[in-house]
Amino acid sequence: MYIFTQRIPFVGTEKNGQVFMNYFSFFFFLYRVVFRPAKTPKALHRNVSNLHANEGQMLYHKYPSFAHISSNVSKDQTLVVFSVEEALLKSSSLFPYFMLVAFEAGGLLRAFLLFVLYPFLCLVSEEMGLNIMVFVCFFGIKTKSFRVGSAVLPKFFLEDVALETLEMLKKGGKKVGFSNIPRVMVESFLRDYLGIDCVVGREMKVFGGYFLGVMEEKKRSKDALETIIGSLAGLGSYRDVIGISSFKESLQYHLSSHCNVIFLVRRADKRSWQHVPREEYMKPLIFHDGRLAFIPTPLATLTMFMWLPFGFTLSIIRAIIALILPHKLSVPILAYTGFQLSLSSDPSLENLNITRKTKGRLYVCNHRTLLDPLYLSFSLQKDLAAVTYSLSRLSELLAPIKTVRLTRDRDRDGKMMGKLLNQGDLVVCPEGTTCREPYLLRFSPLFTEMSDNIVPVAMDSHVSMFYGTTAGGMKCLDPLFFITNPRPSYNVQVLAGVSGVQSCADNSETLRFDVANHVQSEIGKALGFSCTRLTRRDKYLILAGNEGTVNKH
Repeated sequence: MYIFTQRIPFVGTEKNGQVFMNYFSFFFFLYRVVFRPAKTPKALHRNVSNLHANEGQMLYHKYPSFAHISSNVSKDQTLVVFSVEEALLKSSSLFPYFMLVAFEAGGLLRAFLLFVLYPFLCLVSEEMGLNIMVFVCFFGIKTKSFRVGSAVLPKFFLEDVALETLEMLKKGGKKVGFSNIPRVMVESFLRDYLGIDCVVGREMKVFGGYFLGVMEEKKRSKDALETIIGSLAGLGSYRDVIGISSFKESLQYHLSSHCNVIFLVRRADKRSWQHVPREEYMKPLIFHDGRLAFIPTPLATLTMFMWLPFGFTLSIIRAIIALILPHKLSVPILAYTGFQLSLSSDPSLENLNITRKTKGRLYVCNHRTLLDPLYLSFSLQKDLAAVTYSLSRLSELLAPIKTVRLTRDRDRDGKMMGKLLNQGDLVVCPEGTTCREPYLLRFSPLFTEMSDNIVPVAMDSHVSMFYGTTAGGMKCLDPLFFITNPRPSYNVQVLAGVSGVQSCADNSETLRFDVANHVQSEIGKALGFSCTRLTRRDKYLILAGNEGTVNKH
């Protein structure tokens, strides 16, 4: 295994060098503090009332009673009503979620404006601070193009869900979620990933197909909540109506009118809650979009804005090095700039029978970013050709290796790949699109017919600040965002070769899929990823609302 992680010393005048090193050291100090797992998330300004529960027909409990009551509930006879911010999410701060909306839907300038206003948000009342964040994030955003609520936010909401509350919801029957933030931010997360039956949130005012940045009156959502609870509880089929809220007077009347058991959660209770492990998600999180790879707390956002000027300059330097210098020079120099690249190769690969006089070697990779073929070329230190589906024209022009665009016509693409293999080694990503999470999409079986010298390659990438892939954004910026990360990394594993179906007498459709599934399985085992039957079409329907036809920039 070859691991390149060298660092390059700063070259320049003594004075400028000292200034640079001070800035660099301060940034990485913040970087290490911000991007390590937070133990006690800080809350945006919140007021907790001194409400004291009255004893009567209703039973008021604190958080530790969850386990006691959840073991006695009947799923068919229980209605659970809960507050999303106060009872489901572990963190009490709403700022990171609105920062995600500002950055992903509005852009960098809108995100910077929200960040500048953060100190003011801490000084005003909770309701006023919420209204300001809503206005900054939503004003002028087109309603049809707003997909942050379904494509971006679910990932971050799931990572903030409290395990204790989720266990309670799993054992309940009908579930009603109430939120004080715009419904477009939470509805997809609650319905699609937690199976919540009814979602009540603040509605946004719209004019001419654009958000005005103003929410409907709070009273309307409260009335809607009471109507839903009343209609469900009035059916008479629910023996237990359980409410989960906080010590805030605003919800007590609506819950006490219908619930026979109410849990009141304090901020101190949240600190002892646990995060939900990925394997216990009610629905696996496979697809998500957006550029930010971290939860944008105020400190993390400050670190990002401090890094951006230096990171953009560094990304240009990295791109120039990769484009101009040969592999033997570019790889170690890129390692000095923060890139981490590791390569491991199966020993049996050297003994693989390859007829180089007729055809080259076909490398079959899973797809993490558009830079997969480039990093394989760097790792092997040899020139490769790559076939792509949706690479932008700009990326094709800047690519340091040969790239050929596929047409998605089976016969034409097969002939094209065969021609390229006759000229040398070829790289193909049969998933057809990238996947960020530890899952593999279905492999298209076309590659199995192209060669009998197939080499599976397991690839994994890691970023800490920006994702280098997108489904609904500008694909031409994907490589730029990836190399803007402080320490992007790639792990390349070249696995044992397999035979295709080209020389098989029984070149049947079933055999083609068997070989494709076998290659997918071997790559999944090497990476520890789960194999799925999902396709590129499934990804784009979920994230972009189309079947994969996106604008090419």
